[in-house]
Amino acid sequence: MDRRQAFDLAYLACSALFIYGLKQLSSPRTAVRGNQVAAIAMAVVILVTLWDSGSHNLVWIVAGMAIGGAVGAYSARAVKMTAMPQMVALFNGVGGGAAALIAFSEFHTHTSGGGSLANDQITSILFSAIVGSVSFAGSMIAFGKLQELITGSPVTIPGQKIVNAVLFLVVLGLAVAQYVGSQNEGLLAVSMVLALLLGVMMVMAIGGADMPVVISLLNSFTGLAAAATGFVLQNNALIIAGTLVGASGTLLTQMMGKAMNRSIANVVFGAFGTGGGQAAAITGESGGQVRATTADDVAVMLAYARRVVIVPGYGLAVAQAQHNVRELADELERRGVDVRYAIHPVAGRMPGHMNVLLAEADVPYTQLYEMDAINDEFGRTDVSLVIGANDVVNPAAKNTPGSPIYGMPVLNVDASQAVVVLKRSMNTGFAGIENELFYDPKTTMLFGDAKGSIMSLLGAVKDV
Repeated sequence: MDRRQAFDLAYLACSALFIYGLKQLSSPRTAVRGNQVAAIAMAVVILVTLWDSGSHNLVWIVAGMAIGGAVGAYSARAVKMTAMPQMVALFNGVGGGAAALIAFSEFHTHTSGGGSLANDQITSILFSAIVGSVSFAGSMIAFGKLQELITGSPVTIPGQKIVNAVLFLVVLGLAVAQYVGSQNEGLLAVSMVLALLLGVMMVMAIGGADMPVVISLLNSFTGLAAAATGFVLQNNALIIAGTLVGASGTLLTQMMGKAMNRSIANVVFGAFGTGGGQAAAITGESGGQVRATTADDVAVMLAYARRVVIVPGYGLAVAQAQHNVRELADELERRGVDVRYAIHPVAGRMPGHMNVLLAEADVPYTQLYEMDAINDEFGRTDVSLVIGANDVVNPAAKNTPGSPIYGMPVLNVDASQAVVVLKRSMNTGFAGIENELFYDPKTTMLFGDAKGSIMSLLGAVKDV
């Protein structure tokens, strides 16, 4: 076996490990191992690539890797779970930007001396540069919205869709001009700037309710841009890894759209979701009244229930109350209560957000139920304890045709015998609309910080 064959075999083995690692991410039980396997494979790919390239700038490359690795390791350890979506958006944007810069660098290298690129090379470079630029700009805006550096509400201009369409057609036209005509570095730079503007315009017009879907979509863009960069650099491992990211991101985006009963086009062009919203009126549209309760009253309900279903939401993540929830569940189980957790596909700010939070608190995986598995059980549930969730439990999705979330699959907590909602205030969720559940006669509201409320409930249950 010669050197070239050895390198190709290493790339093939690492690609197989990427696929294996991705498969392991499908279950909380194996996700950590899958992530570790994929990370090891990527480290091997980097080492083999450096050895294969015989680069004369090895010192600079290693220095850059050391700095980047240190920043990445620190960020991953320091970031709070509530800020994980922002970090995903930020790192995803960096990947898209890197793909775009590499494409521009390769274009400069091959054309600066008056040379030209073959059709397959220019196609890969143009795709990587443009899609990578869109992903970078869009991801940075998504980061800003999630971090609340900019408004989470949709920001649009008159004729927004027409402007976006014109921008897209101009970028596409410039790419075609590069492909069939003279290959000009300045023209490529203009294309990338317009692609950046398109990414900004596209994501600014999307509200906070759709940020999980947007991040997933942009992640697929970055994967495809990386795959195209692999063709530019003739690196098989990069082609396969980028394709896996692009494919999985696309599938995840489709699954999330289905979970919200909305098409991807509606997400991108619908300007849906206000990113927070103002406080709702104390009286619902149906004339119902909000009923406040106390921890002592709720504790009695929980202690003597046969089945309790806990519905976690973003408010749980903000309060970092997952460990306290586990303690409360343990106390109820010691009393013979059947405790389950209902997980909505888009609860929180990213796919799997609630699963990760609860896994961090060592909640048994057997107690986690996806929406389709738990919805029929709410009719046999004594108490549903909703902690910081809003839109994903709103009956308006089923009962109010004029609602922006009508048709979105939600958790059927309203079918429970009693519902207790833990919230700081009557502020609306990402969709910016009232929650009809709050005005249901069987619903009571326990206002306050989720962590403090759960600790009060735990103490009260012990005293029952």
